[in-house]
Amino acid sequence: MLLIISSIFLILFLLIKWYFNSTKTKNSPPSPPKFPIIGNLHQLGLFPHRTLQSLAKEYGPLMQLHLGSVPVLVISSPEGASEIMKTHDRVFANRPQTKLYDILLYDCKDVSTAPYGEYWRQIRSISVLHLLSAKRVQSLSTVREEEIGLMMEKINHCCSTSLPVNISDLLSTTINDIVCRVALGRKYSGESGKGFKKLLLDFTELLGTFVVGDYVPWLDWMTNVSGFYARAKKVAKQFDDLLEDVVEDHINRRKGASDEQVCLDTEDQGGDFVDVLLWIQRTESLGFPIDKTVIKALLLDMFSAGTDTISTLLEWSMTELLRHPNIMKKLQEEVRSVAGNRTHITEDDLGNMKYLQAVVKETLRLHPPIPLLVPRENRQDITVKGYHIKAGTRVIINAWAIARDPAYWDQPEEFKPERFLNSSIDIKGNDFHLIPFGAGRRGCPGIVYAMVANELVLANLVHQFNWELPGLETLDMSETFGLTMHRKTPLLAVATLKNK
Repeated sequence: MLLIISSIFLILFLLIKWYFNSTKTKNSPPSPPKFPIIGNLHQLGLFPHRTLQSLAKEYGPLMQLHLGSVPVLVISSPEGASEIMKTHDRVFANRPQTKLYDILLYDCKDVSTAPYGEYWRQIRSISVLHLLSAKRVQSLSTVREEEIGLMMEKINHCCSTSLPVNISDLLSTTINDIVCRVALGRKYSGESGKGFKKLLLDFTELLGTFVVGDYVPWLDWMTNVSGFYARAKKVAKQFDDLLEDVVEDHINRRKGASDEQVCLDTEDQGGDFVDVLLWIQRTESLGFPIDKTVIKALLLDMFSAGTDTISTLLEWSMTELLRHPNIMKKLQEEVRSVAGNRTHITEDDLGNMKYLQAVVKETLRLHPPIPLLVPRENRQDITVKGYHIKAGTRVIINAWAIARDPAYWDQPEEFKPERFLNSSIDIKGNDFHLIPFGAGRRGCPGIVYAMVANELVLANLVHQFNWELPGLETLDMSETFGLTMHRKTPLLAVATLKNK
């Protein structure tokens, strides 16, 4: 009997020792006090990039939060970002999986949210090699120049009325038209395309929605009861139906064509992305099969990552130029000098416009379209900057805060494109002071595509027209936060032809 009692006490002692050892707090990053159940959720506020910046000033550039039951590491310094996206890039290469992503993005079969692994490597290679390579981007220059030409005609028409141009709406429509032609082979604008534009707006709004059930699972029933998931499923079904029709139409049009002819069309004559993906599927040219679901998931990435972000950046570029007429004038002088007597800027001109490139970089610094980069997640326990980060921690990199840190930027709140004229800092993920597109394995593969579109649109806007604010109107700089960081109110400006 004594032996049994002694054994029970020994087992209890060992269990208690194991419990305290296993729950003993390791050297975790600094963390603000948290509430039971919700943790630090109440501290995020309406503009998380700003509140996280404020918290980081108090608790440090590597800070741990607890959003409900989810541990979150917040990075607010270039050194910390380098640790995550370079030094330990492989460990932090995973994406958190959410119910909303599953609904909207074909169970995370797209490049942006797919779990790290062989499948992700395969589909990313499709994007890098066949959809967003420099050669592919260049082959689609005619599409961009045609749509920008149509945009210029709309502005020219407004000049005769002296009414303000809704720049926000104009840029959104133009970028949507470019992406639709590049990805799907046709536009979905005008009266017949209103449904598509509404669908795209609903889709991007849903993607940027905070879902409490992701952080407090037992409250997910509230999201269900509210009808949010039902709405997401409806939008996903509508988008799927549209993409299904597009893919089937391309299949029918390609019937009877040889692989060689399809390859010629897609590689040399600027075939749209559906053509390219169907050719890859048909020939298995990459050594692995892809099905229709993968094709549709990759097309969805183009819309979620290639429309809202580009138009938002252009919107903020024009906002800052209107706020700073002297910078607008300097940019116009450069663009008009390069263009000479020509009415339109072409992509061949962009390499000679250093100040234009500086303006775009400075806009990306002050107004990154996605201020909190798409979250990552570590696949194993790891030590970062001396802190223990347990597996499954969600990592948020505050690119907005990093780009405004006075320790690295002179007058960080000021719009000063000149800071980039003699600077080696780039935006391709090699310099962690400026990471609007992320970096490392999960960095955005569409940098070349995005930058060409931004520079070409902006150059043409300032080349052909002079711009000013309507009357004595004060420029509202308020922002909204979602998937991207938009202006709160549409940007309106009066355009006049440059020779008037």
